[in-house]
Amino acid sequence: MVRAPSNFIAFCRQKPRNRLNSCTRTRNLILESGEGGSNGEELKLNKKEEDKPENDRQTYAGIVREVCDITRTRPRWEQTLASIFPSFNFSDPKFFHDLLSEQNNVFLTLRFFQWVHSRYEFSPDAVSCRVIFDALVEAKALQAAQFFLHSTGFSPDPASLECYIRCQYENGLVEDGCDVLSKLQKAGFRPAMKTWNSALLGCLKVGRTDIVWKLYQEMMESGAVADVDAETVGCLIQAFCEDGKSSEGYELLQQVLEDGLEPGNVTFNKLIAAFCKERKYTRVSEILHRMIARNQTPDIYTYQEVINGLCKKRKRLEGYRIFNDLKDRGYAPDRVMYTTMIHGLCEMGWLGDARKLWFEMINKGLLPNEFTYNALIHGYCKIADFEEAKKVYKEMCARGYGETTVTYNTMIAGFCLHGWTDEAHGLFEEMSQKGIARDIITYNTLIRGFCKTGKVDESKHLLKELLTQGLQPSTSSYTSLIEKLCQVGELDNAKRMWNDMQSRGLKPNVCSYDHIITGLCGKGDYMEGLEWLVRMLENRFKPQKETFEGLVQCLIQNDKLDDSLFVLDSMFRIGYALKEERPEFQY
Repeated sequence: MVRAPSNFIAFCRQKPRNRLNSCTRTRNLILESGEGGSNGEELKLNKKEEDKPENDRQTYAGIVREVCDITRTRPRWEQTLASIFPSFNFSDPKFFHDLLSEQNNVFLTLRFFQWVHSRYEFSPDAVSCRVIFDALVEAKALQAAQFFLHSTGFSPDPASLECYIRCQYENGLVEDGCDVLSKLQKAGFRPAMKTWNSALLGCLKVGRTDIVWKLYQEMMESGAVADVDAETVGCLIQAFCEDGKSSEGYELLQQVLEDGLEPGNVTFNKLIAAFCKERKYTRVSEILHRMIARNQTPDIYTYQEVINGLCKKRKRLEGYRIFNDLKDRGYAPDRVMYTTMIHGLCEMGWLGDARKLWFEMINKGLLPNEFTYNALIHGYCKIADFEEAKKVYKEMCARGYGETTVTYNTMIAGFCLHGWTDEAHGLFEEMSQKGIARDIITYNTLIRGFCKTGKVDESKHLLKELLTQGLQPSTSSYTSLIEKLCQVGELDNAKRMWNDMQSRGLKPNVCSYDHIITGLCGKGDYMEGLEWLVRMLENRFKPQKETFEGLVQCLIQNDKLDDSLFVLDSMFRIGYALKEERPEFQY
């Protein structure tokens, strides 16, 4: 193959962004070599092999094997190797090539290279360099491969570089991959479609859809877009879905189907999941029918996306119907699908049906995992059957899943749901005693529970503890407290909470505005309430209808007719209407 031009090689030799630091490189690659000179006549290994006596060839092969054995078994062989073979020429390229073949371990060979390079200023031949570089890339040792290029000045051929680029993208180094890919194109080489697809997939894995579209633009400019295949299309459709543009992804799917391309089930599943998330179930049905019409039978994972989407959007009864229909048609649901459906039934309060699926799953040889157990525990907690929840919890621990943060959060949420905050707080303290981590969900759940039962001081204490533990609070950490403080008339404290939330870079919920405006009106501070409403509208938030009505009533009672008309006008613009007062009929 044609060698890459010098400007591209200069790029490869640049200092990498993620290169191993000097300590790591010294430890792993350039272990300190011992002092030792050559005393005696060096073997003449560069002579033709047929000119050597048979015993010389045997001695040479034995040295190769012995050096391989030493570098494999002795930790600090660099300090003694030269003294063991005082008259041997380790810098002979042929010896290095034979050692590379005999060693069959690229990392040991690279370590030997660093030693011989630092001691004898040795540089291996191009064939050996290519073998080392390709082996490092195959082993995904990207930093070592980059260092090897820098230290040797080796110029990989385009095929080796494309493998290098693909490896970078597969391991999440998308920006490094883009740099090398760009240089490769500028050097006049056209990457294979396999390389482009690896680049697109790599960017999707790390959520960089912006780079996906940039790469696609480069593909079009290079003419590679004419060679796109089903994998390329699948990446683009997934990028549309990730960007919240599932309709555009669906248009692309329709276009490529007309052109004769057949994207795999993974592509269809991505679109189905996106449309389920957006509650566009008509589109989900269209995609399923398209698959069936093209003899591309939806697999279990396709239906799993449908059922999961339905359950998440509270269409659990429809999900349950599809689940049973699948079994009747011969599909075998896996543990993930069973867990999804059990969770959905528990959310509906159908614990009897959930238990039936539980035992059905076990009878089919699918043992529950921690997610399945937590789904059932959540179901029992939701209907306040804590005795059964504890039984399932004990069984879960007996199965070896242990006591986890998720399980404790589930039970704490169940207690708080029914106002049993003392029991919930007991579990909270138990977590600390058992060394189980309490996360932001643990704190937020208990804060909401305390606020619900009017325990404002306990909620404040938990928020303070959350911050001192070094946890990053969320908007939910403040919302319940702001609401409760407004309800009990502590508006100054509520506004302090609001300011503290914003100082931490958290965006308040819309309902927090509503609570503060309602609280201000309750205390007679209607003009400040009006200011908060104006701020809310300027930020394009939609107040609740009750917020408008309460503020209007407060303004009218205080003869602020012009202000009340402004509030009414804003209310009508948003789309709210006044309540119709029905006259009382007299009989």
